[in-house]
Amino acid sequence: MKILDKYLLKTFLTTFTMVFVILFFIFILQTVWLFISELAGKDLDLVMILKFLMFATPRIIPLVLPLSVLLSSIMTFGNLAENYEFAAMKSAGISLQRGMKSLVIFILFLSLVAFIFANNVIPYAEYKFINFRKNIAQVKPALAIAEGQFSDVGFYNIKVNKKSGENGNTLTGITIHKKSALGDGNKTVIKAKNGELISNEKSSTLKLVLNDGYYYEDIVPKKYEERDKIPFAKSSFKKYIINIDLSMLNSAGADESKISNTCSMQNISELTYTLDSLNKNLNTDIMSFSETSNQRIGVLKKINFQPIKNNIIIPSDLLSLFPNDNKLEILKMASSTIESAAFSIESTKTELEFKKKNINEHLLAFYDKFVIAFACFLMFFIGAPLGAIIRKGGLGLPIVFAVLVFITFHFINTFGKRISQENGLSPFMGAWMSSFILSPLAILLTYRATNDIGLINMDVILAPFQKIIQKIFPSQN
Repeated sequence: MKILDKYLLKTFLTTFTMVFVILFFIFILQTVWLFISELAGKDLDLVMILKFLMFATPRIIPLVLPLSVLLSSIMTFGNLAENYEFAAMKSAGISLQRGMKSLVIFILFLSLVAFIFANNVIPYAEYKFINFRKNIAQVKPALAIAEGQFSDVGFYNIKVNKKSGENGNTLTGITIHKKSALGDGNKTVIKAKNGELISNEKSSTLKLVLNDGYYYEDIVPKKYEERDKIPFAKSSFKKYIINIDLSMLNSAGADESKISNTCSMQNISELTYTLDSLNKNLNTDIMSFSETSNQRIGVLKKINFQPIKNNIIIPSDLLSLFPNDNKLEILKMASSTIESAAFSIESTKTELEFKKKNINEHLLAFYDKFVIAFACFLMFFIGAPLGAIIRKGGLGLPIVFAVLVFITFHFINTFGKRISQENGLSPFMGAWMSSFILSPLAILLTYRATNDIGLINMDVILAPFQKIIQKIFPSQN
């Protein structure tokens, strides 16, 4: 490796490392903010918080890595151009493409690492992240209940004065507000001196055993005039057991669709197998519905209508072929058949659309693993020539250009995925839309930087206006 290649690679790696670390911590703070409701007020120790963040952070790499490549490319090549190092290279007969050679090899290696990371590490981290949140609820369910304040746990608001025991499962001074199924407030209050949380890793149900307490329930009379009396029922108990679904715990701020959808937890081989099964299932449902629909159209068979001979002309009014006694029955049967068919079509359509969206999400997850690798390559070929053109290093102007380019890339990527999920665009186009749109920009910037053309040729823009001004105000000799 020549001295120039070593110098450029060292300069780029130093800038890339600094930018990556800064952006990584910024996005970690964003992750903490998104899941603050699950971390705050639940007596989580430092080890559990670190595990939580360790499993949550791999998902931010697809955002941090391309942005780091883009910003470090602009800063590196902007510094070289600002310090006239590129001018010295060109005077020595070294072109921009030759200067980028070592960095291109590094970016190709980085793209390969990004692909392996997206295909293996991120799915594993997603799996561990979801299961870690479930294990918090199963192993230490008391973490969902904070001392001295009401905690929202499924259909209950629970407040305890004190927690004790090895995992905080022994509760003292318990007040529970049970939510109304109609959503019209809390009409049931349960108070107990003490209680215990009993859970099992193999069970999805949490038992809350209450001791020595009272049960209050507001009663809503059917007659409106009796409601002013505000009647209620009161009973005491020595022992009362409440069963709580563990899925209700630690669900605040969680996206249930992401939890139920496992496509983010699969690598390419698993996604290929899953997609094959989903497509076969969808085709089977379509064929089954088609056969069922054909079998339902059997009105003529049910009324014992004799087939019409070929030499008989069928009248426009088919009911005239039947006796008056059968006409009403035929109309009722036809109406019932139409309603049944319409309901079946609508419900089947909804089910098939849901399955198609599920297939689209798996396809998007499949293509994303390749998009992140290409995004690193694309961001480099946008950032490197852009830095050479603007001739500015540091953290000023390069950040502005990097943010504008990356926001455009991320917005188009998100927009394409959303349209693809709703069947408005093929998943392939939705996943690759941002890359297809920005690739011409990378080619254009590389061409202009190679030929020492500025970012915007102001002479071309101002020439028409100069001609108009000269015609209006001709120069006087």
